[in-house]
Amino acid sequence: MTKSSRYRAEQPSPPDRVEITNKRERLVMKSLRGWLLLALVASVLAPWHAQEAGLFGGEWLGAGWPGTDLTAAALWQVLGFQRFSLLPLVLWPALVGLLSLAPLPRPAKGVGLTALALAALLWLAWLGWGPSAAGLPGLGWGALLFTTSAVFVLSTGAAWMGACRGDVFVCGVIAMLAALVGLFVMFPVFRVLAGAFEQDAGFSLQAAWARVADARVWSLGCVSGGRRCGVAWNTLFLALCTATGATLLGLSFALVVTRTGFRFKRILRALTVLPIITPPFVIGLALILLFGRSGVVTAWVSAWFDVPAGRGLYGFYGVWLAQLLSFTPIAFMVLIGVVEGVNPSVEEASQTLGGTRWTTFWRISLPLMRPGLANAFLVAFIESMADFGNPMVLGGNFGVLSTEIYFAIVGAQNDGGRAAGLGLILLLFAVSAFLAQRHWLGNKSYTTVTGKADNGQHVGLDRRLSVVLAVVATLWTSFTLVLYGMILGGGFVNQWGRDNSFTLRHYSSAFGVETGESGLRWVGTAWDSLFTSLMIAGISAPLTAALGLLAAWLLVRQRFAGKSVFEFATMLSFAIPGTVIGISYILAFNVPPIELTGTAAILVLCFVFRNMPVGLRGGMAAMSQLDRSLDEASTMLGANSFTTARRVILPLMRPALSAALVYSFVRSITSISAVIFLVSAKYNMATAYIVGLVENGQYGIAIAYSSALIMIMLVIVLLAQSLIGKSRLRRVDRVDGLGGSALPATPVSAFSIKGES
Repeated sequence: MTKSSRYRAEQPSPPDRVEITNKRERLVMKSLRGWLLLALVASVLAPWHAQEAGLFGGEWLGAGWPGTDLTAAALWQVLGFQRFSLLPLVLWPALVGLLSLAPLPRPAKGVGLTALALAALLWLAWLGWGPSAAGLPGLGWGALLFTTSAVFVLSTGAAWMGACRGDVFVCGVIAMLAALVGLFVMFPVFRVLAGAFEQDAGFSLQAAWARVADARVWSLGCVSGGRRCGVAWNTLFLALCTATGATLLGLSFALVVTRTGFRFKRILRALTVLPIITPPFVIGLALILLFGRSGVVTAWVSAWFDVPAGRGLYGFYGVWLAQLLSFTPIAFMVLIGVVEGVNPSVEEASQTLGGTRWTTFWRISLPLMRPGLANAFLVAFIESMADFGNPMVLGGNFGVLSTEIYFAIVGAQNDGGRAAGLGLILLLFAVSAFLAQRHWLGNKSYTTVTGKADNGQHVGLDRRLSVVLAVVATLWTSFTLVLYGMILGGGFVNQWGRDNSFTLRHYSSAFGVETGESGLRWVGTAWDSLFTSLMIAGISAPLTAALGLLAAWLLVRQRFAGKSVFEFATMLSFAIPGTVIGISYILAFNVPPIELTGTAAILVLCFVFRNMPVGLRGGMAAMSQLDRSLDEASTMLGANSFTTARRVILPLMRPALSAALVYSFVRSITSISAVIFLVSAKYNMATAYIVGLVENGQYGIAIAYSSALIMIMLVIVLLAQSLIGKSRLRRVDRVDGLGGSALPATPVSAFSIKGES
């Protein structure tokens, strides 16, 4: 027997198609029974209404069995309290179970399951928002679990009808994400934006037009010689400048880290993360201490060159500088995975054909990075438009839409309609940026990671370009170190700028700890808000990363109706200022049927769906470089969509996963505008507490608290990066025991995944 025939004889035969089909059928039926069991538990055991202590309060467990009219499950609501409107939902699991066992063809069963699930969801909506809900509390655990079951039964029915090529997992993910985005993004946003059309308890197109077309919004006075332009043009120009600068700087740092021998790569990586983990107004405060009228640099320039101190920092240039410091790291985190993912064999081919390093970079590498560049630009553009803290601190007379919306809501005018009209303008800008990005990318393919082997080493950059990038990275690193030196030093002086003597009283007041008979006592004023912030961020970060990458997998790998609408809906909450998001959540979830205000759940949901677009965009940029043949090979070997996503796609997405986790965690702690209206006495966030300190003039404690937050988050970020590691595509060949030529370890064997700290 020859070596090749002996090798073929030793290889396992591919799974039989009938065996694969039967196995998938058993898994589908098993999952359907699981969802029906969940609906049964929701109807019989879980409280149907919301509890006073919240979802996790557990007060209903001590109310006796079967409970009161507020703590009983749906079945006991029907039997004990004659709420017969819940009877169809109690009988629903039995009807679905009988239909699934009926001797009908799969498409017929799919139609029946879809009809029953839609009927249950519509009946739930009528019970929640209809006239019968008047006077009743919001929905609780029972309704939540029942809705989840109905959504996944609906997706199973749609798959059996032929949707998504009959893939139940794909249909389930689409249904789940569509329901979540619709409930926690579309519903609250359109709830507050509808205020633009409200006038005298009615709807008026004329009122909306007057608010949107206001001359104060669209004035071109700065161009025609007047005093200043309208806030819409200010916002657009600032966003374009910030997005361009942040994308270029982010690309520069990504190239420095991955393609050059820069000595201080670790320091650069850490410093590019620092602006993200900094509370939003702290960077503005540090810039004021450096370049303000009484700033260190301003005083030095005035003394040496006899130049009077000016107010040049307050306005466009100050806000632009602060936004570059804040959003360049976001662009870097989006681009780093894309730059690492360019296939070295493509660059090697260019040099083999006589291309120089500069030509290879300009004509080969850079065009393959277009998805990452487009996504980084879009995220920075939308972040700039939605930014509130930097324009608030440094804007001066330079007004933007986010600050105008804030003053329209909380100012003396208290004009919610005008705030909603300005929100519509921001939405128009976001839609325009989204469409421009799609047009620029077009339908071109940017796949670079395939199943073909290469040496895994990227071609170096042109020497002149490397020098320029190293200079830029050095200047940025130096400036960032000075900036954060000012921030950290401010917590150790009695009164910054007046009494600079050393003291520890600010840290003692914020983070004091005493020992007593009962053990340690956390007497510092900042402990409560710090523990709450870490808890909320720790819950929301994994959810944000998981939902973002799942949505990216759907948008890049799957085809389904309404794909563009779904992609835009995921970006909607990102394009709206945080103040509007916070107020929209209050308007949507302050009254039944979904009462969440004052709970930790509303904070978690706000962070998850506001930060999800960053994980989505990073995942889309990285996934667009993975060849579809990897998915196809997994499917041919008998794996379903869930196994393929978990075992093939997810390991290659480790940089995107790390970026999503890190970004969502730190933004959950540093965000202020989105949660300023959502915090409560029980659940107070660190940034809201710091704002209160600033308002009361306690700047030393505020700076000390901010410095402590920066150090805590920096440690957590570095720990997360070391645990998750990075994805390295190593081409591994296996030599068989016969002494023959190298043979692939698996039929797909282009690579193996190696996690590195």
